[in-house]
Amino acid sequence: MRRLALGVVVALALAGCASPAGRGTPASGTPEGASTVTVFAAASLGGVFTALGKRFEAQHPGVSVDFNFGGSSGLAAQIVQGAPADVFAAASPDTMRTVLDAGFATDPSVFATNTLQIAVPAGNPGAVTSLADLADAGLTVALCAPEVPCGAAAAAVLSAAGVTASVDTLEQDVTAVLTKVELDEADAGLVYRTDVLAAGAKVEGVDIPGAENAPNDYPIAALDGASTAAGSFVAYVLSAEGGSTLEAAGFGSP
Repeated sequence: MRRLALGVVVALALAGCASPAGRGTPASGTPEGASTVTVFAAASLGGVFTALGKRFEAQHPGVSVDFNFGGSSGLAAQIVQGAPADVFAAASPDTMRTVLDAGFATDPSVFATNTLQIAVPAGNPGAVTSLADLADAGLTVALCAPEVPCGAAAAAVLSAAGVTASVDTLEQDVTAVLTKVELDEADAGLVYRTDVLAAGAKVEGVDIPGAENAPNDYPIAALDGASTAAGSFVAYVLSAEGGSTLEAAGFGSP
């Protein structure tokens, strides 16, 4: 109990005002006997991680994987505030840094990369052909909020192109931006190319010249004190099988 109390004190000191209650005992139970791995993952990983989770469960009878998908910055804040989680997979090193600096994880590994595309509704009713079109006040444009990785990436891409977008809505994760486009509530949105691929015929993608030169790195880490099963899941994501699954979903290699 003294060791647990000391761990909480240290985490509090590192996290400032945050309260990491709940991390002393992982959601999945004891490290040796855990049957559930709780994974907090960036919204853009929803489809591919769900598939990886099912394959992992098939290879590890008795172990289940539960996911919480959302904006990386929000997930990082939840972890630091004590939300029960075993693994964090972020869409940027900066959001992973929040968890590292608070003392909740060490030694993350980059497992994939991603780049932005302009997503437009099927048929491209707004006739969007480039980033410059996003400055048109006559179009409805959706972006991620600047504090989440897709928003930071969008700001960097727009700045490099010298474009000031006429933004109508800022969303808390890339899935929300994509949904606006899918429902024809936005003429264009900046999302990851993997999201465009996953949406199929619902949207079309417009390439951004040079986007491949500034990819987003995706780091993953088992949180301190998590189960051995959590470490196994991280290892699976980093494995050749995990890499091929990510590549098939449109992600790049680290």
